[in-house]
Amino acid sequence: MSRADPDLAALMDATWPAARYEKVGPFTLREGRGGGSRVSAATVDNTDPARPDAGGIEPVQIDAAEAAMYNMDQTPLFMIRPGDAALDAQLDARGYELFDPVIAYACPVAQLTDIPLPRVTAFAIWEPLAIMREIWAAGGIGPARLAVMERAEGPKTGLLGRWDEKPGGAAFVAVHDGAAMLHALEILPHQRNKGLGKWMVRGAAFWAAENGAGTLAAVCTRANAAANALYASLGMAVVGQYHYRRDTTEKDSQ
Repeated sequence: MSRADPDLAALMDATWPAARYEKVGPFTLREGRGGGSRVSAATVDNTDPARPDAGGIEPVQIDAAEAAMYNMDQTPLFMIRPGDAALDAQLDARGYELFDPVIAYACPVAQLTDIPLPRVTAFAIWEPLAIMREIWAAGGIGPARLAVMERAEGPKTGLLGRWDEKPGGAAFVAVHDGAAMLHALEILPHQRNKGLGKWMVRGAAFWAAENGAGTLAAVCTRANAAANALYASLGMAVVGQYHYRRDTTEKDSQ
């Protein structure tokens, strides 16, 4: 398959940004302010000179990252990416819980713009309309995640999906360095299994093409069978995977 795999770490940070970033040893910490795991997780740069060797992180460095996250009023949370196996084992030994394995998908936008959208099916709108906020809220995407959307710089838009002449879905799309990422795709329960999700992903691709992006990416948890089936059905390829480790000890602050 011909595609340009995006730099997922940079694309996620740019299109779904944390409120604040802090460097602590080999870790980049994110202050999420309630915006979810992606904007609250610490990550390690496997090439960072602060990392003592390729085999792992010093325990004192993990201690420092934990303390800094507690100072942010966040439970310590780490994103585990390819190359982080040693860190994963260290956190497991500390009693950290593994949760939310994630799959990343991407494809050329041209792959999704080969057929026209049906009329009045997907609209690119920014600022989000009240109905879009209501659709997101129904899916658990509240003010803290809307604040993440507001923080994103560069080209961005909301998508309003309609089916059977009624609102049916909402999503957020933003562009960074020639790639677009689709976030917060939510379809109302009574509008599911009608094909609206596919049209909204295609709508995101049309908007991405108009805004200089050659690639469209999306992520979803492995447990989200509907989303995984949707992206696979559109021919989007798996381009990355990661999971989280979170502190579950009694000293948790939230």
